[in-house]
Amino acid sequence: MTVTVFVGGFFGDEGKGKIIAYYSLVEKPRIAARGGVGPNAGHTVVFNGQAHRLRLVPSAFVNKDTRLVIGPGVLVDEAVLTKEVGELGVDGRIHVDNNCGLIEQRHIEKDRGSSHLKQEIGTTGSGSGPAMEERVSRTLRLCSSSENLKPYLADTVAMIHEELQRGGLVVAEGTQGTFLSLYHGTYPYVTSKDVTASSICADIGVGPKHVGEVIVVFKSYVTRVGNGPLRGELDPAELERRGWVERGTVTGRLRRAAPFDFELAKRAVKLNGATACAITKIDAVYPDAKGVREYSKLPADAKKFIEEVEVEVGVPVKYVGTGEEVFDTVTLEC
Repeated sequence: MTVTVFVGGFFGDEGKGKIIAYYSLVEKPRIAARGGVGPNAGHTVVFNGQAHRLRLVPSAFVNKDTRLVIGPGVLVDEAVLTKEVGELGVDGRIHVDNNCGLIEQRHIEKDRGSSHLKQEIGTTGSGSGPAMEERVSRTLRLCSSSENLKPYLADTVAMIHEELQRGGLVVAEGTQGTFLSLYHGTYPYVTSKDVTASSICADIGVGPKHVGEVIVVFKSYVTRVGNGPLRGELDPAELERRGWVERGTVTGRLRRAAPFDFELAKRAVKLNGATACAITKIDAVYPDAKGVREYSKLPADAKKFIEEVEVEVGVPVKYVGTGEEVFDTVTLEC
């Protein structure tokens, strides 16, 4: 078996958490590894009627047989992690790499007190940017120095490769979205590192030969939190009319929104080397798709949209989200 990488295709908020949770329950990976920046990204998983908002714990936690790891490329906030571990009951099966960077209170204060980061760029104020600055300067404390995290510390890279040698399936969970990448996004309105598939693999310590699938997740419309360009942006009244009013998982800020952007989607597929894609919240655009779990039962206009996406982006659609609940998902044959 190999590594399956999940990444966001737009500006984050695409519904990666839901798709990863579904995948973990269906495909039963042995390990789910969190890549990306750190607790500045939020993933929401609705499972058995309960909403879980995650900032560090991998979305595959819903599968109790899946080991959860946070790769060395990720920044960790002790308070955020320990709170999530307690709420989710995953103590004993989550591991933090010794080489993860440690976010401290001073990083959060610097982030929130910076007029450039907080007001001009519109960061989440999680401390991730200032901590990443220190990581690049080689002055940041690592998680290996934290007494509070000692029960969770491990060589997660070794764990992943041991599992791959045994033939196990590993999921790599990306964060944010392709166009928040420091290198490929709408600079300077971006996050503090690259978040495309290649970087997510580096974050967890696997090379290209181990990757079997790269699945780019798109929402059926585009949203972004914070500042920066958003082609085709709709005004608040139109968002209300369409039922597209959303708030960010981490900040609670209203998300700006625009119709599905085929040009961005095509570029995301190229940048990530996608083998397939997923589309979430199709029920927000085609209400008759709500809760549908079989392709044949999707409304005709939703099917037409799915087919158009496949033609335009050049890869098949493998999963379609039709509601908030994890199992409100259609699997397509690729």
